[in-house]
Amino acid sequence: MNWNQLTQLPDQQIIDWAGVQPWAKAMAECQQDQRWHAEGDVWTHTLRVCKELFRPDDWQTLPRHEQHILLLTALLHDSAKPLTTVVDPDSGSVSSPKHAVKGEQLARQVLRKLGCDLQTREEIAKLVRYHGRPVFLAERENPVAEVVRHSWLTNNRLLYYFAVADSRGRDTDSKDRPIENLEYWKLLSIENSCWMQPWEFATAHQRFNFLADGEHNLNYVPHENFSCDVTILSGLPGSGKDTWISKNEAELPVVSLDEIRSRLNIAPTDNQGAVAQHAKEECRKFLRTGESFVFNATNTMHTTRQRWIRLFNDYRARIKIVYLEPELNVVLKQNRSRQSNVPTTVIQRLADRLEPPTWAECHELVWQS
Repeated sequence: MNWNQLTQLPDQQIIDWAGVQPWAKAMAECQQDQRWHAEGDVWTHTLRVCKELFRPDDWQTLPRHEQHILLLTALLHDSAKPLTTVVDPDSGSVSSPKHAVKGEQLARQVLRKLGCDLQTREEIAKLVRYHGRPVFLAERENPVAEVVRHSWLTNNRLLYYFAVADSRGRDTDSKDRPIENLEYWKLLSIENSCWMQPWEFATAHQRFNFLADGEHNLNYVPHENFSCDVTILSGLPGSGKDTWISKNEAELPVVSLDEIRSRLNIAPTDNQGAVAQHAKEECRKFLRTGESFVFNATNTMHTTRQRWIRLFNDYRARIKIVYLEPELNVVLKQNRSRQSNVPTTVIQRLADRLEPPTWAECHELVWQS
């Protein structure tokens, strides 16, 4: 079964397909806290959420593409609960800390194996990641900032639509309060013009500061005084980063971790501390003189990118991220043809953990599949 075949099926057959997958079987064996999920195990809750998705009259008015996004979000939103569920030995209470974060990764893996296109996959993965946010909006210090931020990370309308189905798909004594909170999410999103599209910032620099640094003053437009431009390449080994540079920014100097590894005779599987240190020094040379350059590394993890982004931002660089993600079989083939190829097991591990960059990390974002 691939993505194109799956999306040709009626909704119930998509649910039937999901029900025999290993991750769904694990959900059926995973119990939940009776205070919040008296309906039973995780898969039972998931099936009820799917049913609630179909209930509203406007389901039939949604484009089929959005129906697929919401249905796959429903099927995968709690898929990581079996991986994260713990039982308190004293109280017997059940919790699943960070199941949405791990669920985002699991959803991404499932959808990649299906051959889902990059844009659709990330829409679903982000809805899985943030599916629990709307219900807590009233408790946020700055609710407007919350809906504005999420409008750049996901789609507030689809997030609301799913959160309503998620809330109704459970048996709990506290249904009324979540539904009221969800209506608050819808109201604020509409009032702030970020219901169906991202909130409109005055400049890319204002957006970058707000999303990256937690600046909650939406009226503040920071002065632009960039010292240089830095292009960060992001993608698995063999994804075509060198080729992209040669075709698009060949005139700029490049700080390449692969080149530094080769120069220092350090294998990709060895400790990379010395490689990172040399790369920082080379980057600082360009940053100090205000010379634009390209930073070429895998940069597939958010935490890894953040270390470099903070460095470049400290020197007032304008940051562009170019993320490349061909199909995995293409990546593996191109990697084998490289002079210094990376073990397939390393690429597979990186693929399972990758986090494509978002608009919260840069002034300009390019995705290329």
